[in-house]
Amino acid sequence: MAKVNDSASSMDIDIQKSTGSDQPKFSINVLQLLKSAQMQHGLRHGDYTRYRRYCTARLRRLYKSLKFTHGRNKYSRKVITESTVTDVRFLHILLYTTERAWSHAMEKRQLPDGPNGRQRIYLIGRLRKAVKWATLFAQLCALKGDSRTSLEAEAYASYMKGNLLFEQDQNWDMALRNFKSARAVYEELGKYGDLENQVLCRERVEELEPSIRYCLHKIGQSNLQASELKQIGEMEGPALDLFKSKLEAVMAEARSQQAASMTEFNWLGHRFPISNPKTRVSILKAQELEKDIQGPTADSLSAEKKLAVFDKIFSAYHDARSCIRNDLVTAGSAENVKDELNGLDKANLADLSDLVTSGRDSKGEEVAFAEECTLKSAFTWRNPTVWREKRAEAYALYSRALSVTENALQKLQSVENSEQGMMAELKALHQQCRSNICIEHATGILEEQKIPEKLSKKISNMSLTGADKKDKLLAEKLDVYEPAVSDSNTKSTSPD
Repeated sequence: MAKVNDSASSMDIDIQKSTGSDQPKFSINVLQLLKSAQMQHGLRHGDYTRYRRYCTARLRRLYKSLKFTHGRNKYSRKVITESTVTDVRFLHILLYTTERAWSHAMEKRQLPDGPNGRQRIYLIGRLRKAVKWATLFAQLCALKGDSRTSLEAEAYASYMKGNLLFEQDQNWDMALRNFKSARAVYEELGKYGDLENQVLCRERVEELEPSIRYCLHKIGQSNLQASELKQIGEMEGPALDLFKSKLEAVMAEARSQQAASMTEFNWLGHRFPISNPKTRVSILKAQELEKDIQGPTADSLSAEKKLAVFDKIFSAYHDARSCIRNDLVTAGSAENVKDELNGLDKANLADLSDLVTSGRDSKGEEVAFAEECTLKSAFTWRNPTVWREKRAEAYALYSRALSVTENALQKLQSVENSEQGMMAELKALHQQCRSNICIEHATGILEEQKIPEKLSKKISNMSLTGADKKDKLLAEKLDVYEPAVSDSNTKSTSPD
């Protein structure tokens, strides 16, 4: 496999020397141009398909405006050389061709189950194409662009070379060198220019930092812990998407190594043996995620991020349960194994009430815990969202919520050492339900009392003589055309 630093000679890049040295230098704010295009056309939400299609459409417009098409009937490849670049749009063609190849590779990388063997080969081929065009873009910018454009183009090409090596899982020294080269350029450019450009350069430096740290980790110069990798993975930005795909693979490998020493699952003093490695990995993943919402940094998480973490926790436990139930099918007639697997399966919130009756000896703390979870399930009843026009339905829903809350309060009061915070919340919910019931009842009575008044008002406005009737008889308006699909007040005279 050819090395990336020798790709310029092996990629059929033809750059001819120009005789004229007095031509004006072109200027392209590469980072600002790409960031704007990416955010406006899909990458704000990680939609690489949409961005790739935008790049294709943009290239089509550039080729047409420059009259640089490859022929209509017979394809005739045209090469962009130094002598060809008489307009800055020729450099834009190279830039968007690189972006199209890169976004196509990232599109394959984000497949639901990950790229398979053939898709991965295609993905790496697209990244090679991106390196080819980025290298040509940098070389032509060095000849035809100003100093800042040349620097940005060189950093962009280094970033693409680093991405290729990063995806190939080889030559980490060269990948590190390219990422550091790009970082050094953006750090320097971040000291000059307008405020927007400085911010963009600093953001790109922050996005490159995780990839640099990961390369150092792979060559043994840095020892990243799992918690540090997770913190890096929480950063946002298109430049980090390739790193995040690698991060999940690294975390899965770390969990597999940790799962080798996990032989049982402790819950309420009972030990459940775990023999399936996949079950161990899924449970470990869920436990790691639980630390994120129960640790010291949990208060700083937004509601949306907490919901996303909960979704991942439920998904991990669902995977564990799927493995357990597959083991139940293959357990045969071993009753003790079945009982242990059933107990492990039911250690989830939805099945806690069945845990006591799973067939094995129940403990007092398990019964108490199941009752506590039954009480906490009352908090799933919140004030229902209702329409004001449907007072009867609102009254019924609030009454149901009041009944559930009263039952929960009675059970909680009978439990020794009950949580005072839970008791206070239930009492507040009980009072709120009572208030809303009174409001809906009173509002419904008032609305019923107004019905006869409204009816009598409508009757009093009716005319028995028809003097106030606005509509004419059909025979009286034969010369007027009223369209069926339009404003009812629009009328026009029928044509003769």
